[in-house]
Order: sequence, then structure tokens, then C-alpha cells
Amino acid sequence: MEQVDTFVINLRFACATRRSISQICREIGINRQQFNRYISGEARPSAHNVARIAAFFGLSAQDFSLSPKLFETRMTGPGRDRSEARLLFEGFPGDISALRRHVGYYQTYHISPSWPGLVVCSCARIYEDSGSIRVKSIERIRDAANEIQQFSKYVGLVTFWRNRIFITERSVGRQPMLSQTILMPFEVHQRIYLRGTTMGVSWRKENQPYASRMIWRHIGQEPDIRQVLERCGVLAFGSRQLPATVRSFLDTPAAEVLTVPSEY
Repeated sequence: MEQVDTFVINLRFACATRRSISQICREIGINRQQFNRYISGEARPSAHNVARIAAFFGLSAQDFSLSPKLFETRMTGPGRDRSEARLLFEGFPGDISALRRHVGYYQTYHISPSWPGLVVCSCARIYEDSGSIRVKSIERIRDAANEIQQFSKYVGLVTFWRNRIFITERSVGRQPMLSQTILMPFEVHQRIYLRGTTMGVSWRKENQPYASRMIWRHIGQEPDIRQVLERCGVLAFGSRQLPATVRSFLDTPAAEVLTVPSEY
């Protein structure tokens, strides 16, 4: 009983830091009446919902088991960002129920100024963890002609707002970079392709910013990872490994790669 009381006290304090209970329920995606039962102590949320609530407040599920005094310190201490910048993190995951239909593995395709005239094929996984929708991406390129081998990993968060999927990623390494991708959700009668744009920096062009079309091809929940990785690399537009839908989306005048001029 003591653990339940502690959770309720901490939940009430956390809720007091937000504008309204309605806003909290709406952004987490939990029924208001059910959430009221959590606040009153009439019911205890499942482990899954505790994780979702904690993620909304930028905490871990374990934080709600702290003593109320320690919890208040955790919520309001100097290490907490109480500025408007906090609103950015609170924008994730957005409409989590809409995002769940896009969970799975993808082969991704875009054009980069690092490989002019070629298509960069990578792989990504969208998955749910602790109330957030996350993404992990791998870019593996073998360019024998230029004696280049590149292996890059990216991690990030995914959110869904106003019928659009927003993906923010950070490369893993000593000199990290950020990238932003915006995709349109599956159409009513197809569940394979997500189309949109991506913005990042070119590692072979002095970190030159660029933006280009991006298309993701859904390949299932449990594909053969080895085969997925083998398909990664740079492809010519005439390659048999390039699906026709991908080719038609990227190989058009409107799909021009936009970059910042080297001299302005």
C-alpha cells in the first residue's frame, strides 16, 4: 500500500507542473477517466502505462518509486530543463497509436551529395520502448572504385503530428551529427512505402548541409538482418536492386538535391 501511495503523491506532483490533466491525457494518449483513477489511487497503471507517463514527464518509471522529497528534487532540480526547450522533448511521441502501425524494419533510400548520381540505400528500424517510439538506422557503404568503406549508426526519436511522421536522429560517434526526416504515413490501400524528405550534412563535402527526397520501404517485423545489411550501399538508378517505386520517386527533376553553395 505504501508503494501505491508514493506513486500517487509523485504523480500528483508531476501533474501539477503541467497546464491541465486534459492536456496530459491527450498527449500521452490515456483515457481521462482512467487517468483520474490513477491520481485518486483507485487504480494502479500497468507497467506499460507507467513507462508512457514517465516518458511524457522526461523521467524513468523507477523515478515514481522515489520518496516524494527525492521525486520533487528529481522534477525540479537544477539538472531539469524547465525552459521552453523542454517543449521540444515533450513533442515525442505525439500520436502514439497512429505511430504503432509504422513499427518495423525498413530499407531507406535517398540521394546524397557525397555520392552524386547514385542512391544511398540504408536500413532502419522503428520500435516502441518505454513509452517512446524510437529509431535505429545503419548506413553501410562500400565504394571499391574510391576505396571507401563507411559504416555509420544513428539513433533517434519518432513522433506523429498532423498526419506526418517526424524523425530526428543523431549519429553515434565522436563527432555526432543531427538529421531530420519528415515522412507521409502509409496511404489507405498500401502499407509498404513512406515518402518524404530528409535534411542532413554530407560527410564527403565538408559537412555541407543538404536536403533531398527520402523514401522508406517497409520490409516486415522480423526480416533476415544479414540480407537487409547486404542490400545497403550506393546504387545506380539502373540497378536491379532498386525497386521501381523508389526509382520513379527519386529519379525525377523535382527530386533535385538542394545544398548550400560553397561560395556565397
